[in-house]
Amino acid sequence: MSELGELAGPAVWWTFSLLLMGVGVLGTVLPVLPGTVLVLAGIVMGAWIDGFERVSGLTVGLIAVLALLAMLTDFVAGLLGARKAGASSQALLGAALGTVAGIFTGFIGLLFMPLLGAVVGEYLARRDGRRAAHVGLATWLGLLVGTVIKLVLTFMMIGIFAVAWWF
Repeated sequence: MSELGELAGPAVWWTFSLLLMGVGVLGTVLPVLPGTVLVLAGIVMGAWIDGFERVSGLTVGLIAVLALLAMLTDFVAGLLGARKAGASSQALLGAALGTVAGIFTGFIGLLFMPLLGAVVGEYLARRDGRRAAHVGLATWLGLLVGTVIKLVLTFMMIGIFAVAWWF
């Protein structure tokens, strides 16, 4: 451990590392927090605490690849759902705005505001209620699937770290 690590003591660093990972897990479902990045930062810190003896640089590299996949999934999933349904750019903007609005309306709002935003955006673009509902649902499902995949990858990152640290 570096001089900085010895100064603060391992318990402080472990607390901070675990806190980063915990907040990161929350960030996988709350779009305001960079969840995957926070989990990765906590894992790197956890590996650093003992000089990468228990968790090697190679293991951290593998976890970083999973983090990149999680970030890519987050970006691509909603777009694929929207593209498959032929969504307009207004629908995508509506879904993004709905996601931000959902942060302030609790879990139910966070779950359904992107759907509402995509429907409103598509309706404003094409004035077709049926199409707007179809595009909104497809966009929402894409975002939902992306979030589930991102959560799975995030827990895989933490699991690989834990297994490497304990075994």
